Formats: sequence, C-alpha cells, structure tokens
Amino acid sequence: MSGAGSLLVTGGSRGIGAAISVLAARRGWRVAVNYHSSKDAADEVVARIEAAGGEAFAVQGDAASETDIVFMFAEIERRFGGIDALVNNAGVIDRKARLDEMDAGRLERMMRINVIGPMLCAREAVKRMSTRHGGKGGAIVNISSMVAVLGGAGDYIHYAASKGAIDSFTRGLAREVAAEGIRVNCVRPGIIDTEIHASGGRPDRAALAAPLIPMLRPGRAEEVAAAVLHLLSDEASYTSGAILDVSGGR
Repeated sequence: MSGAGSLLVTGGSRGIGAAISVLAARRGWRVAVNYHSSKDAADEVVARIEAAGGEAFAVQGDAASETDIVFMFAEIERRFGGIDALVNNAGVIDRKARLDEMDAGRLERMMRINVIGPMLCAREAVKRMSTRHGGKGGAIVNISSMVAVLGGAGDYIHYAASKGAIDSFTRGLAREVAAEGIRVNCVRPGIIDTEIHASGGRPDRAALAAPLIPMLRPGRAEEVAAAVLHLLSDEASYTSGAILDVSGGR
C-alpha cells in the first residue's frame, strides 16, 4: 500500500497522532483525523494537511466508545468511500501512582481507553478491509510503549499493563487475519517529547529521562510517525505481527 488509500488515525490531533496524520498525508494518504475534545487542534492538523495539498477531515469521537467508533468508521466511508488503514494511536497515561493507591475505577478507565477501544477500532477495520468480508485488504498499526517491557513499577504500572495487552493483541490479530489481506503491526515508542507527559502531571518527564536513554535524548513525534508510515507502506508488505521499538536504544 503506497499511500493512495484512506487512513484513520485515532487521537490524531496532538503529539504522535498529529505527526502521523501530517506525514501520512505527505505520503499520499487521505486522512481522517480523530479527536475527542480538542477540535481546534484537529482542525489545525487538517489545515496543515490541506495547505500542503493533501486531503483530510476531522472526525470527533471517543475512541473508547463503541457507538462513537462505529460512527467514525461510517464517516470515513461516507467521506472517502472506504478505509484502507488504521492507526490505533488514541490513549491515556495517568498520574504517577503505585498499584496499592489505585481504585477499580482508575484501572477500568485505563483498560477501556487503551485496550478495549483499540480492539473495537480494529474490529471495525477488519469488517471493512478483510477479504473474508468482501474487502480488499489493508493495514493496522497499533501504538504501544516501551513501558510494556519495562513494567512501569512505582510509576504507571496499569499503563504498562495496558500496553502489554496491545503487544499481545497485535500478534494475535496479525495471525488471525493474515490470510485475509490485512497486516497488523505495532510501534513501541520510548520516551517521546510530547505534551502527553503534561497530561500525566509531569511536563518535564522527557527531559529528565534523557540520561537514562542510550542516545541521551528523548525522541520526536516525527520519528515515531516515520516508523508507522513504513509499516503502512508496501515496503513492509511481508511484515505482520511485528513490534518495532522506537526508543533510542532503551
């Protein structure tokens, strides 16, 4: 898939999602930029794409709500006539805490947004892209995190568990739909310098973590986007079930 198709990027209005949306459009994709509440940010991403000659639209929806997810896929079909690729990027971190400080509501919210939401989005993509359902194939890239390997002890242990689930889900779904024309892969970023750290109450986290990274710097959203676009492209036509670490060697 060289980029002549349509792509949905969940959480596409900010950070890594915005970088993926912009780079995808530059590579020829028509992009549906999903956002939950930041309409202005999504509109800005769409404006950047259109100013560069690309095609995009913003679509509101909670990527953890089954109703909203079904609506988003209906919208991309209405606007673009179908869907060829999905990037499951939407997700949350949380305030730093130990497990013995967390209640069930906090855990359930994390799993609903970071695990169930991406699985439902992938379900809708498979229904439309799988040759089993009359589709012509496609690609899915899930965004995980290196914390899935590191565990997040004393920090984001529930976030780490949610991303571990995404790793497992990637491998399982890749095998499930491999003969139906769909490739499923995963990008696992390390510390990336985006505003997501501020949403977790630690805006300086990326800078403070730099000495712990072999490359001695946090990554950029554009570097993650480049890995995602590789996995969506024909250059990765025989790659499925892969997990690509973009972590500065960590």
